[in-house]
Amino acid sequence: MTSRVSEYIDALLAAPGLGGQVAHHRVLQGGAARYADPARPLPKALRAVLAARGIERLYSHQAEALNLARSGRDVVVATPTASGKTLTYNLPVLEQCLADPGSRALYLFPLKALARDQLKGFQELTALLPPQALRTSGGLPPAAAIYDGDTTPHFRRKIRDNPPNVLLTNPDMLHLSLLPNHEKWAEVFANLTHVVVDEVHTYRGVMGSHMAMVFRRLLRICRAWGANPVFLFCSATVGNPAQLCQRLTGRDVTDVTRTGAGTSSRHMVFLNPLEGEARAVIQLLRSALARNLRTIVYARSRKLTELLSLWVQEQSGSYRERISAYRAGFLPEERRGIEQRMASGELLAVISTSALELGIDIGGLDLCILAGYPGSVMATLQRGGRVGRAGQESAVVLVAGEDALDQHFMRHPDDFFSRPPEDAVLNPFNPAILDRHLECAAAEMELRPGEPFLQEQPMQQAVHSMLALGRLFEVVRERSGGDGSPETIVTGIVGRRKRPHRNVDLRGAGRSMHIQDRDTNKEIGTVDQHRACKETHPGAVYLHRGAPWLVDDLDLDAGVVTAHRQSVGWYTRVRGSKTTEILEVEQETVICGTRVHLGRLRVTEEITGYEKRSVRGGRMLGLVPLDLPPMVFETEGIWFLIPDELRRDCEDEYLHFMGGIHALEHAAIGILPLLVLTDRNDLGGISTPMHPQVGGSAVFIYDGLPGGAGLSRQAFAKAEELLRSTHQTIAGCECELGCPSCVHSPKCGSGNRPMDKAAALFLSARLLDRPAPPPAPRIAAQPKEETMPVVDPKRFGVLDIETRRSAQEVGGWNRAKLMGVSIAVLYDSAEDRFFDYEEHQIGELVQHLQTLDLTIGFNILKFDYSVLTGLSDFPFHTLPTLDLLVHVHNRLGYRVKLDNLAQATLSAAKSADGLQALQWWKEGRLDLITEYCRQDVAVTRDLYLHGREHRHVFFTNKAKQTVRLPVEW
Repeated sequence: MTSRVSEYIDALLAAPGLGGQVAHHRVLQGGAARYADPARPLPKALRAVLAARGIERLYSHQAEALNLARSGRDVVVATPTASGKTLTYNLPVLEQCLADPGSRALYLFPLKALARDQLKGFQELTALLPPQALRTSGGLPPAAAIYDGDTTPHFRRKIRDNPPNVLLTNPDMLHLSLLPNHEKWAEVFANLTHVVVDEVHTYRGVMGSHMAMVFRRLLRICRAWGANPVFLFCSATVGNPAQLCQRLTGRDVTDVTRTGAGTSSRHMVFLNPLEGEARAVIQLLRSALARNLRTIVYARSRKLTELLSLWVQEQSGSYRERISAYRAGFLPEERRGIEQRMASGELLAVISTSALELGIDIGGLDLCILAGYPGSVMATLQRGGRVGRAGQESAVVLVAGEDALDQHFMRHPDDFFSRPPEDAVLNPFNPAILDRHLECAAAEMELRPGEPFLQEQPMQQAVHSMLALGRLFEVVRERSGGDGSPETIVTGIVGRRKRPHRNVDLRGAGRSMHIQDRDTNKEIGTVDQHRACKETHPGAVYLHRGAPWLVDDLDLDAGVVTAHRQSVGWYTRVRGSKTTEILEVEQETVICGTRVHLGRLRVTEEITGYEKRSVRGGRMLGLVPLDLPPMVFETEGIWFLIPDELRRDCEDEYLHFMGGIHALEHAAIGILPLLVLTDRNDLGGISTPMHPQVGGSAVFIYDGLPGGAGLSRQAFAKAEELLRSTHQTIAGCECELGCPSCVHSPKCGSGNRPMDKAAALFLSARLLDRPAPPPAPRIAAQPKEETMPVVDPKRFGVLDIETRRSAQEVGGWNRAKLMGVSIAVLYDSAEDRFFDYEEHQIGELVQHLQTLDLTIGFNILKFDYSVLTGLSDFPFHTLPTLDLLVHVHNRLGYRVKLDNLAQATLSAAKSADGLQALQWWKEGRLDLITEYCRQDVAVTRDLYLHGREHRHVFFTNKAKQTVRLPVEW
């Protein structure tokens, strides 16, 4: 009997319109399951649980993973969706809990919905445990609980006070709550036997860099509590699962990649629409709804998701209430409701971004429609794996967009099916991320020189740099040296702040911006800071659940976007410009007729305005200027040199050279995801006819987020393949003048101008045919920014004043000029003596100050100079001044008293305080005030001299530790 899915595919192939647009159709035949027994039989209780679930034997990959986990080895299972990966970690964890009810496991999921699914699954398993297996635990099955942002404060306390055997959470809660408060979670960390990391393939790129540090911090805390847990990873079918997990943790990980699960047959259809992907998707979805097929539509962007949802609201008729959009920007309660309605069957179709790519349980689906190639073989398999999970026949329809990759596979479908899944890449020591996590680690627990956490070379280099910059500080103590003299030894390293964690966004592009309704102040959704200037600038059209919102204001400092609901017939796209500096050249190579370099870049991107384009047809309606701060970041990139003779040859052929290299840049970025697991939106590019550092023309391609994600490094290793694929893409496109399938980019800041496809084809062909260039002089990298050398003044003075009246008496510190002067003491280094000035002698003091190369004080800028302005018209702020308090505050981020610094650095202390000096003034004891003021000046002078000689001073922090503070004065 023909299934509904087969009927749907037959109707599609026979359709007068869409049928002729099908570029390829094949049926992937299902396969039989392969089973195996673990090396050691499972306990009877767990065998009973599996039998109750109808599982007689384990799949071969489940048995292999169980063997590895039992032996204490870290393991990653990378098999297709619906292959039973959950059992690969639940079985060893349950076995451990039955053997030792005091053991604990930590489960990490990238989405809250996944944690809820897994909690339900875990509890269903434990409910099947026979009573006799629970004798050692008092008759209670192993407990599990979710600890995330939705957990109420009451239940958070209960979970902390009585932690379950299995704690399910997410990376953000691990980073923000568990690790900073590890003392409160001592029972978990001291007894932690397993760490489960689901959907580990999502931890790549910038988030992967963050997670590499989070996992290292987790292992550090575990070591401190005496635990060494086994890591159990689950992943989609990436090309390098073991390498990915090794980079994330710094530990050896064994992979299990050959699935034993059976599969059902699946139709794969590649459709190349004539009238745009959105129209074709709507036709396919309408037909699926008519056949009652449970369908998921994946759109590549939030905007397309919302545009498709808009069609649903306007034209889907009776199906309107059975279709919904789904994306990450929705509020948690919105997403949860959609998931529940989909799982129950109330919803027949859902239109989603990648947010539903992961293994959230939304029931058994029949059809997956991909609105555009997802950007990788891995993502295509992962999204397609959401259908047919119940063992029924299923179908995946890939509707091509205009992008180069989409069109490549429409022309070469066999290339898709022959390609292995791509490697997942990340930079575990991204410098833009590493420093912030070191601050977090130092706040969690004092860093110790030589501890395992700091053994990797990049960690040591980062700590050294942060100590020099005053972002980390050495804790010191004195001991007797071999000759009996005191010597200072470093006992640890601490940070500036007690809780730096909230300033670290694991999603990597800055903090989240909250989008609010202008009229009600109700939150509409969120957007990360890196995308905010491009997607929620003033005037932008922001789509949420099919409804258009017009952005009124973007407040980057406050982290708030304000918008109001308004129906408009246009969408917006930003325009801008970019420049780049080469900071460091790491590698270079010769490919074909040119040189390619890999290095560190500084990119400056300016958003100068935005286009208003009609929703119907994309016609330009206007260009509106914007005034936004430039985005400046350092990253990794590669660049191809374009020899000057090729420029001349190009111009001799009357081709537009700048348009040619611009087209080459676009085509290379568009085709690069064929070679590297990324999306073109993760990449940036700049083409320049004259770059001063290379002395000629160059095409730059770089990682689009601060610090780099490792994408450019992988691209550098495949530079020749990239150049050849770029040429083939341009040459193979049937357009005459250039189009989105070859050289146009949907995110070009200059509106794809200038653009010359013929010039790009000419240049790429010549580069491939040209002989290798001769050796070239080394590129002059941009010099690193160095701090200005500290010049010791020949004659300096140290000033301190005592007042006649208190701040309370004059009406506040802002009226300091009314406080008067009882005595002002100035130490002059040229005379090596103190000078005393009473209030009637302030004119003489001013003359003395003007003879100095530098005036030094402690809070001199805000206090001493303010008091003196009430007695003199002289502009004291024009004097060369060093305020030690300001310098220390800038280093630490908070104020430290002079007495604290003096005692820790000089073993000296103040003899009195300001209140005592005021009382002496009332008693007429100017002699005592002068003596006290002179001592303050002497202490300030000696503190300055110590810092000048040793380049550091000491202070005592709130933990009563003596900390070394680097200074430059």
